[in-house]
Amino acid sequence: MNAARNKRSAAVLVRLPPKPAMNSSQVEKVVQAVLYEGHILYPYRPSSKKNRQRFTFGRVYPRDYSIAQKGAEPCEMQTECLVRAHSAAAVVNVSVRFLQPMAREVCAPPLGEIVPELRVDGRRFQTWHEAVERTVILAPLSVLESSAHSHDFQFPSSRVCEPIRDDRGEEKGVLVRRQDAIAGSVEIVAQPVADDVFKIRVSIRNKTPTSKDLLENQDAILMRTFASTHTVLRVEEGEFISLLDPPPAHAAAAAQCQNVGSWPVLVGDEKIAGCHTMLSSPIILYDYPQIAPESPGDLFDGAEIDEILTLRIMTMTDDEKAEMRDADAHARRILERTESLPADHLLKLHGSMRGTAEDFFNPSAQLHSVTVRGVLLKAGDRVRIRPKKRSDVMDIVLAGKIAIIEAVEHDVEDRVHLALVVEDDPGRELGMTRFPGHRFFYTPEEIEPLE
Repeated sequence: MNAARNKRSAAVLVRLPPKPAMNSSQVEKVVQAVLYEGHILYPYRPSSKKNRQRFTFGRVYPRDYSIAQKGAEPCEMQTECLVRAHSAAAVVNVSVRFLQPMAREVCAPPLGEIVPELRVDGRRFQTWHEAVERTVILAPLSVLESSAHSHDFQFPSSRVCEPIRDDRGEEKGVLVRRQDAIAGSVEIVAQPVADDVFKIRVSIRNKTPTSKDLLENQDAILMRTFASTHTVLRVEEGEFISLLDPPPAHAAAAAQCQNVGSWPVLVGDEKIAGCHTMLSSPIILYDYPQIAPESPGDLFDGAEIDEILTLRIMTMTDDEKAEMRDADAHARRILERTESLPADHLLKLHGSMRGTAEDFFNPSAQLHSVTVRGVLLKAGDRVRIRPKKRSDVMDIVLAGKIAIIEAVEHDVEDRVHLALVVEDDPGRELGMTRFPGHRFFYTPEEIEPLE
């Protein structure tokens, strides 16, 4: 009952019923959502304490720092998964993606001291961490050769200075964007576990040199860390095997896969025969994750749902919005999108019922009425709610409330549920149109007919 009562979408990354042909661009949306999760958190302002600790997912630290921390902070990420080869030509393609933090520093005259903020003619310049996307692509690995190969990579340091000028063209400060050099390696190995099944291991290591005098400098360590690290694997002439729901014949092999700091799930179209792509993410997902279609765009704060975040942004003061707009391009896009969001789209963010007919209720067995305590009840009748289980806070809040029966439903387990709309709910009309959050499901034993 509670599963039905609380069945609503959160406009974040969620598992939805399969839909036709999820193409590469749709897969890329999921990958991008994982890459930037937590990049900037509500209230989307650098001055917020909540945004002082960022890039918290998928960190791979420099090896020297990891050793100094006695392994408490990892310098390696490992993915292991299973692939079934369809032919001798089976190959696995691997790409590793992560964010490299970039310091954006505001330097004020006369000594060029780094300051948190500088305001010039109504514009706000703030010290902040931006990020650059990095992608490392490996050569295809032949699965049947049970071989291994590694790839070393590095990205050089950079420093770009931009003068901050007032409306008269006079220099009032300098904006400095800098990145430290980083280096690492990716190793991929294929090992046979059955006649046509192989274990694929991908190991990512951070080999960025870090001197002893920097090991206590957390900002310097962050600048040398791979953030939001994840791996995308694609197979040709083969298919991946789910680690969440493996076939019985391969359950033991799936259980022996060792994943460190990351977890691989199938991505793509669940209806298409063969599973050709896997995403190994520091955020644990279900197989075949999708972006909820109601979501108007990235909000980066998966701890909240889109509706709440959108409404909160709308209530910001002009000064708060100005700081958000100046934070970075990501925050600016969120604000611009929110301020131009049509009213009907905002209403969609309230939630959607997914798969109700096929997953929970049986539409072919919908009832017109039900007899409760000798009284025949149908849609439109008034009842009093008397929860039996009191399994969540809503049971406590709704106990004794008078409600109107919106429908009498029959679920796939042959149980009867009454969809109720609370009589004094200001949003009662939404409940009558079956919007979630305004309809509550109770069994006949949990309601009391009213004369």
